[in-house]
Amino acid sequence: MSGRISWVLALLVLVISGGLLGALSGSDAASQSPVSVPASAESARVDALRAEFPGGDMAPAIIVFTREDGAPLSPADVAAAGPGAQVSEDGLAAVSVSPLPADLSGFDLDQAIQDLRAGTADGLPDGLRAEVTGGPAFGADIANSFAGANFTLLAVTAAVVALLLIITYRSPVLWLVPLLVIAFADRVGSVVGTAVASGFGLNPDGSTSGITSVLVFGAGTNYALLLISRYREELATRADHREALRVATRAAGPAILASNATVVLALLTLTFATAPSNRSLGVQAAAGLVVAAIFVLLVLPPFLGLFGKKLFWPFIPQVGDKALTDNGVWHRVAAWVAKRPAWVAAGALSALVALCFGLLSTPVGLSQTEQFRVQAESVRGYDTLSQHFPSGLTDPAVVIAPSADAEAIGRAISDTPGVVSARPAGESSTGLTQWSVVLEAAPASDEAFDTVDALRNSVHSVNADALVGGSDAKARDSATAAQRDRMVVIPAILAVVLAVLFVLLRSVLAPLILVAVTVLSSVAALGLGGWASVHLFGFPALDNSTPLFAFLFLVALGVDYTIFLVTRAREETPEFGTRQGIVRAVSATGAVITSAGIVLAAVFCVLGVLPLIVLTQLGIIVGLGILLDTFVVRTVIIPALFTLIGPRIWWPGLRADA
Repeated sequence: MSGRISWVLALLVLVISGGLLGALSGSDAASQSPVSVPASAESARVDALRAEFPGGDMAPAIIVFTREDGAPLSPADVAAAGPGAQVSEDGLAAVSVSPLPADLSGFDLDQAIQDLRAGTADGLPDGLRAEVTGGPAFGADIANSFAGANFTLLAVTAAVVALLLIITYRSPVLWLVPLLVIAFADRVGSVVGTAVASGFGLNPDGSTSGITSVLVFGAGTNYALLLISRYREELATRADHREALRVATRAAGPAILASNATVVLALLTLTFATAPSNRSLGVQAAAGLVVAAIFVLLVLPPFLGLFGKKLFWPFIPQVGDKALTDNGVWHRVAAWVAKRPAWVAAGALSALVALCFGLLSTPVGLSQTEQFRVQAESVRGYDTLSQHFPSGLTDPAVVIAPSADAEAIGRAISDTPGVVSARPAGESSTGLTQWSVVLEAAPASDEAFDTVDALRNSVHSVNADALVGGSDAKARDSATAAQRDRMVVIPAILAVVLAVLFVLLRSVLAPLILVAVTVLSSVAALGLGGWASVHLFGFPALDNSTPLFAFLFLVALGVDYTIFLVTRAREETPEFGTRQGIVRAVSATGAVITSAGIVLAAVFCVLGVLPLIVLTQLGIIVGLGILLDTFVVRTVIIPALFTLIGPRIWWPGLRADA
């Protein structure tokens, strides 16, 4: 590609991107709350039907009043709690309900809860404390977790990437070019991804926007590192920096496109998921990564060519510099592995298998009160409430059934084990009756889930159209959806990765070996990261969505490095044979894969700046997994296996004698 054509394409991309930013930047996905339950779930159908009942367009925020010194409430305290306030049997707490519009979500809901908290606290007697909890308060605190999330993530991510690029390139100027290109790509990818997801009827939210930004920055930096590494290598053999850049772009382009296609297709498997947030993430992140690849391949090269070799100052490559494939620490590591492949492979694979056992002691499933890494008022209020009122009293389950069977449904509810009480809560004009059902078990506990299952069986036996909803039912449906998504999406991810590797390598055995090792590495990371999340960081369990997201990112992004390594090995093998080909590939790509892995692991750890446990867990597991992939799988296991298997690894697509 000539310099003039490349500049035309780069400017065209920038002009179109600027137009897209202006036209699409009005949508604020970060203001939306995550939705983990599909519309077809029983709890979601209950939420939809409740609008047909009197007051069904309102959701109750619960206000709990206690004395800061733990003393019993005085008559003035009870009066301050408002008319209709219910006092606990021990006299230490009172509770009242404040209805809010049920259709509030995201930042609008957060603002309504902030106004309620401020209004409630105003004028309270000295020493009386008010805490707002309940479903709307939990939703508001989750939304508040993403307030400023885009700016925070972007700022911290950019700082981390800048620092690591400076260390990698050892240049005070070179890091600026890829960072600025990728930062612009991130902004464009964000608005394009949100628009594409919205165009398919999905609802991007704060969590999907944050993860998309991390993916675009991480993958975009990986692509830039690969391109610039090959550019530096070509500068050692060519005096004309423009020619070196053209050769580097042609050489690195297929690997970048292949790795990008793998991750994009893997992300799109999330469209098979039932959870709305999962489907939204798949489409949104896939669109963002396509934008990242376009920027790295079309915008980055002209800017690198504009400044020439001066960008590498003070370590400017010169013609005649030693090739990376013939010297350096990674050449020595690869040669050491190639001399004892059986022992190295056995030891490294055994270590990964051992790490997998960490999953056996890792519980899965966070309750509503366990979502936050920092203490939120909704959680504090809920804990206060549970100390003074019976479990389930303030957050009852909801049953909706045809009024014609109301008497039989009522008996079925009351006869269900684990139900404390049930009372009719109104009739709709469409012939439905609603019950408010208090459960004996603690909310979101295994006992509560068992009671929800039993309650559903009881009412379904009377009328198949009867529905059970509420917070416990929603948590139950969310766990069921997450389990179903893991069973469907994980095989789809593996099928996509295998298909891409088959096409790319034109080999039967190599893709199977590479995917098997990547899966083992991903499960090992889940075991190590899950164990660390629970036993080191003190989180009560993994969130339901964490295993699927972590596996997806580890497999898809791990294959990035596989593609970088193996495509180079395939390039070197015809001349040097399989054994020396993989040694030379590790020597040439070791530095870039290590740099890319450290950058990507650090970028994912940035998710920990947000106060939600699920994002912190994702950062921990994916960060550890990428480091395992970088330093163990790509550096040790794959070279050892390729050396052991020999030329047969390429059959039938490539002939090599050794």
